[in-house]
Amino acid sequence: MTGAFFGAAVIAYPLVRLLGRNAFLLLALVPLAGLVFTLGATSAIFGPDGAPLTESLDWLPALDLAGVFRLDVLSWVMSLLVTGVGTLVFIYCARYFPADEPGLARFAAVFMAFAGMMYGLVIADELLLLFVFWEGTTVFSYLLIGHSQSRRRSRQAALQALIVTTAGGLAMFVGMVLLIVATGTGRISVLVERGELGLDSGPVIVTAVILILIGAISKSALLPFHFWLPGAMAAPTPVSAYLHAAAMVKAGIYLILRLAPGYHDLPGWTEILLTAGLLTMFIGGWQALRQTDLKLLLAFGTVSQLGFLTVMASFGTPDITLAALTLLIAHALFKACLFLCVGIIDHRAGTRDLTKLSGGWRAFPVVAVCATIAAASMAGLPPTLGFVAKEAVYSTLLESGTKAGIIALVGIMIGSVLTVAYSARFVWGAFSSKPGVDDIARRDENVTLVISPVILTVLTLALGPGVGIVDTYFQAWTRALPATDPADGEYYLALWHGLEPALGLSAVTVAAGLGLFFARDTVAKVQSTLPSGIDFHDVYRHLISGMEALALWVTSRTQRGSLPFYQSVIYLVLVAGVGLAVISNDTWNIRFRLFDSPLDFIVATVLIVVAIAATRAKKRFTAVVVTGISGYAMVAFFAFMGAPDLALTQVLVETITIVVFVLVLRRLPARIGQSTGRFTPAWRAIIGAAVGVTMMIVVLIAAGVRMTEPASVDFAQLAYEIGHGQNVVNVTLVDIRVWDTFGEISVLVAAGTGVAGLIFVRGREGHLSRFAAGSRGVGRRGQLRFQPVPDEVGRPSTPESPAHEGLEARRVSWLIAGRTLAPRNRSIILEVTARLIFHAVLVFSVYLLFTGHNTPGGGFAGGLVAGLALVVRYLAGGKFELAEAARFTPSGLLGTGLILSVLTAVGGWFWGDAVFQSFFVEANLPVLGEIKFGTPTFFDIGVYLIVVGLMLDILRSLGAEVDLHQERDELMLTDRLNTSLGLTENFGAEAEHEAVSKILNRVNHLEVDNGAEGGRL
Repeated sequence: MTGAFFGAAVIAYPLVRLLGRNAFLLLALVPLAGLVFTLGATSAIFGPDGAPLTESLDWLPALDLAGVFRLDVLSWVMSLLVTGVGTLVFIYCARYFPADEPGLARFAAVFMAFAGMMYGLVIADELLLLFVFWEGTTVFSYLLIGHSQSRRRSRQAALQALIVTTAGGLAMFVGMVLLIVATGTGRISVLVERGELGLDSGPVIVTAVILILIGAISKSALLPFHFWLPGAMAAPTPVSAYLHAAAMVKAGIYLILRLAPGYHDLPGWTEILLTAGLLTMFIGGWQALRQTDLKLLLAFGTVSQLGFLTVMASFGTPDITLAALTLLIAHALFKACLFLCVGIIDHRAGTRDLTKLSGGWRAFPVVAVCATIAAASMAGLPPTLGFVAKEAVYSTLLESGTKAGIIALVGIMIGSVLTVAYSARFVWGAFSSKPGVDDIARRDENVTLVISPVILTVLTLALGPGVGIVDTYFQAWTRALPATDPADGEYYLALWHGLEPALGLSAVTVAAGLGLFFARDTVAKVQSTLPSGIDFHDVYRHLISGMEALALWVTSRTQRGSLPFYQSVIYLVLVAGVGLAVISNDTWNIRFRLFDSPLDFIVATVLIVVAIAATRAKKRFTAVVVTGISGYAMVAFFAFMGAPDLALTQVLVETITIVVFVLVLRRLPARIGQSTGRFTPAWRAIIGAAVGVTMMIVVLIAAGVRMTEPASVDFAQLAYEIGHGQNVVNVTLVDIRVWDTFGEISVLVAAGTGVAGLIFVRGREGHLSRFAAGSRGVGRRGQLRFQPVPDEVGRPSTPESPAHEGLEARRVSWLIAGRTLAPRNRSIILEVTARLIFHAVLVFSVYLLFTGHNTPGGGFAGGLVAGLALVVRYLAGGKFELAEAARFTPSGLLGTGLILSVLTAVGGWFWGDAVFQSFFVEANLPVLGEIKFGTPTFFDIGVYLIVVGLMLDILRSLGAEVDLHQERDELMLTDRLNTSLGLTENFGAEAEHEAVSKILNRVNHLEVDNGAEGGRL
């Protein structure tokens, strides 16, 4: 079911673009299906032979890692909340957002993915898997809170939520790793069972559990992390309703409930959660009484209720946990309803300020009824489910008889008084008529917008008298929990337990809360005179500012703008660190062999010569060429050693590297500048020699101290028998060690994005336009216009002009965009060569792709060959020719390749039993003979697309975009020269261009010879 959420997230974007906001009604079917599935599992879980439903998907079998999902009573309850409330919120979205809401398609996709992450979190039964979903909710909540990208407040609130919850998540991750290492298992159900038996209670376990609690506290916005939640109110109201009621903040409560039965007796557990919970309940309730924004009032109310829930979830005993589950459900129903009602009020009245709202009862009566009932449930008034939950809390804490129970009871009573007060304040502020304030005009209420609050209200009312049904399901789990005394576990949920102490405590709480509300003016004066206490949001701002100041201080002293300085520091640290390890090494088992073949001397001689030549080179281009020779020498070495795959890859990488260097060198001075820093050539030589000697010794030591047989010994047999391929290298990359390759191609995607980000300031798509041949200078819609070659008098030529006709007579256009180049930049030989070999090279690249499983090649080599074909087209015809050759976007290729690789990984669960499990089909065809085709080929195709996308990204950024920058610079300099010299006569664009080029070259030389003087010129 989790996959259905993410599948829906993928199609949500195009669906909303096609259907508009009505697409939310279709998307609501996905959480609805999850709700139906969860309800359908009821009989299997709660039947006579009921047991949790478990599904395990192998992740990394060699490391005993698996994706384990478990649906027991607690995850069943949470799944109902995630899917049920999610369905209603998606329906609400269909009319909450205006039809022209910017970014609505992206919002829908992110919202659906967020729901999927929350659903996966509550059914995950493996710690690391839970952490993946945990952090997924953090990332997607960041995107949802920052939905209004143009508003600074939204961006700041989103970043604040991301930083705070991620920091807690990292602490939790450390705790999870410690717990897994200490216990030998990551299964949550197993860990809790062992905790119940008292098997895990050492100091490492205590530390691990406390670190996990820090993550739960930060996610559920408890003190001192509570400040991020009110800031998250910058999100659209549907997000607030879902985030506060059934997702995100409930994740921490769920984790505490899950672990409490096994670990509530550990040192620090009760103290931390009781203190944080009660203080959060007080602070949230007190702050809620000060708010005039209805949404902020509810937000601080949520903070208070989360403290309440944390206290109840921490005990881990049957009766108190039963009360905690009931409170959890009640809170989800009334808080979701209240937020949705506030969204409707904001829509109709145009404000959420309770001082400016008047006559809400008459303006929107249905909303008023729903919100009043929900607020009554929040205050704990009968006959709502909130009243039942509050009665259960008071009764179970009274019966616990423990010191912690009494402290919790007193604290919760005080906090509940505040809850009643701000609940009454909400109803009064939203719906009462206020003197001096104009009443809101009545309008008919949209059924689609109101149906969700109505359903939540009906459930809140119905589950009060009908709570016995809920009690049956809840006790199926709570009665199995460890009890502190024989009577623990006898409490049951009911609307009426008779005249008992809990009822008296409820009456006192309501009376005191209403008294606090009616004395709101006095309370406001008291609040204004009391010190505000610690402003944790201000503490956060100071911490961030301090970190930024520290970063600036460190950067100013380390990032000096000198590449030699950076390299020298890196090399010195390398020599110091590795050298120390070498000196302390006591297993010197060096077996020295001078050479394997006399041909090695040739390669070594070339490498030594070019290394020395590179250090003596005065020009950058010379240094690049000389350095490239060393790469080609390694090609020969690989070939001599019988490694054709490595040789092929090396020659392709080296060729492309030289091309990239040449593209970059166009914007740099031709000559290498003289060093004016502290590291003189002598010091550089010493540092370089130290690095070389250190690494040589490391290699010699590493080669002689191998303790066991390498794993690669069996790769040849595995490649043939399991991978169905004869090319061991390629089968290793796409099958045996495919995880490594997947990480590498992910780095390639990040590298392509980074390179483009350094060049393109406003987005990398749309910068490269095709030349519309035959369009007489007019580009197609959305493309740049064709800029023809200037004629002799400086006027732009057109396809009809004499200059253009003469040019066509002199030069045949072998390439589509060849005529866009100036005559001095055209090479007919290069154009003819590009025209003749381009398609053949592409076919050869595809050949390497599909034959790489058995012969040298593969997706990486094939992608590099295809990239070289694009390089040839660009060098021959320029940026317009590149646009004609590659009529697709780099991001599309990178994304498609990565998605294809991910699908291959996930597919292993469907046709096998582990991620990246391979599947092969063998057939004997009449013409083609024996064919073996497997899923690693699809992964290899993904690699091919990623490499081609990376090459295209490099050509578009370092090639075409740099061309545009250079053209702008030359045009600007031409205009300045004409202006400064007072020239009005045009001497021809070609002559001007040559003059400007000479001036730019001279400036480059001045920059080298005179340092800053050239820059000032």
